[in-house]
Amino acid sequence: MSITKYLITLCVGMLGGLSAFCLRADPISAGPLFQEFDLTLAPGHRKEIVSPFFYSEQKGDQHTWAIPPLTLAHTEDPTIQYEEFDFAYPILTYDRFGTEYRFQFFQVFAFAGGSDQKEDHARRFTLFPVYFQQRSPDPEQNYTAVVPLYGTIKNRLFRDEIDFVLFPLYSKTRKRDVINYNFPYPVLSRTYGDGLHGWQVWPLVGHENKVVTTRTNSWGDSETVPGHDRKFVLWPFFTRSETDIGTTNQVHQEALIPFYSLTRSPARDSTTYSWPLGVTHTVDRANQFTEWGYPWPLIVFDRGTNKHTDRVWPFYSHATNQYLESDWYLWPVYKFNRVHSGALDRSRTRLLFFFYSDVIEKNTETGKALRRRDLWPLFTHRRDFDGKERLQILSVMEPVLPTNKSIERDYSHVYALWRGEKNPQTGASSQSLLWNLYRREAAPQKKKISLLFGLFQYQSTPEGTHWRVCYIPAGKGRTVPTREPSTQK
Repeated sequence: MSITKYLITLCVGMLGGLSAFCLRADPISAGPLFQEFDLTLAPGHRKEIVSPFFYSEQKGDQHTWAIPPLTLAHTEDPTIQYEEFDFAYPILTYDRFGTEYRFQFFQVFAFAGGSDQKEDHARRFTLFPVYFQQRSPDPEQNYTAVVPLYGTIKNRLFRDEIDFVLFPLYSKTRKRDVINYNFPYPVLSRTYGDGLHGWQVWPLVGHENKVVTTRTNSWGDSETVPGHDRKFVLWPFFTRSETDIGTTNQVHQEALIPFYSLTRSPARDSTTYSWPLGVTHTVDRANQFTEWGYPWPLIVFDRGTNKHTDRVWPFYSHATNQYLESDWYLWPVYKFNRVHSGALDRSRTRLLFFFYSDVIEKNTETGKALRRRDLWPLFTHRRDFDGKERLQILSVMEPVLPTNKSIERDYSHVYALWRGEKNPQTGASSQSLLWNLYRREAAPQKKKISLLFGLFQYQSTPEGTHWRVCYIPAGKGRTVPTREPSTQK
């Protein structure tokens, strides 16, 4: 028989066997063409069709489908009114949780909306940085702005309200009780507030003064708001300020650049000579340490009750305090960080930023630990607090953005040549090579193997073993006897 006739016969047999097999209730195993299986690390089910082009996953009430080569993905959980949609993440995204939603394109073109504390539903539209708009049932929350011509913006850009005309010729900003007028920004300005007034002709001269005032906090109690006095001449060459006026730790700061810079307060004194490349000496009485920098922060030595630092950048650094530890050699070749506070003990070792990363997070009270290792672009291995493990080879973007769920959902399936998972709680494990060209699943009383688009399949259950060749049953193995529990002691 010629090779051509053999291949035709094989394909006909595959199609016939696959059609008959698809009528069964058992999950289909056709390798990269079609594979359905139960999830290993969580209750749920997954289908992969023409991998890596499409997959669909049901995990509890949450359903996800994705077309990884197009970085197109959708996740929805109707029980908590949660929805996400990505296209070429992070270029285009849509997120919704309850009544809150946001759609953005290149972080420039965006729609957003939701209800505030008064249950008023606001709708926002942004074409950054040219157009800003919000519409709400509360007229006080409406605004429109066309930059740089004219408009008002509320609760955006780190301000409660911004008004402008022909920006930067005129603008008015408000943050809580502080109002600042600029004409033009940032050269001429006037500042007003509760006990506050100031002015500047930047960078020539400026002065701002605030007296000590009181206010009622969210608990209904009266509290003191410290005062301050700041001035500059030929900024940044000469500046002087008094802050935290009215408190027990009033701070005096002064700088004449490049000759000196100093800070004086009951809690801390610091002096720098020939800033920024000179010598810095700091005495921190509140934290009980003394520091020398030659110059700071490149060459630093700290000595104190709970703090110790030796740093000569970029060659060597060792720093510790009551809760933190940091070491590096030939920065950024090797870097180690650790935090220990209460029951948390977390450490991270890195080589060349994200080329290699090893994170260990322990709960010292329960003894449970989480660990994640990344070697870019070869692999990512992680084990959670319950002992569930996952190994992925290759791992192109995960080491760079280790906590980004969109990377795993939208991108990983394209280049994950090997996926291995293990769940010690259920005893289940699975391995997949080349998008299920080879796939193995195992549970305490079940084992299933599929190879070469499902041409060869093996399954073992308590009822017996089963073989399939070209999707056609090739025989049934011996029945595995079920052992009755022993009653003898």
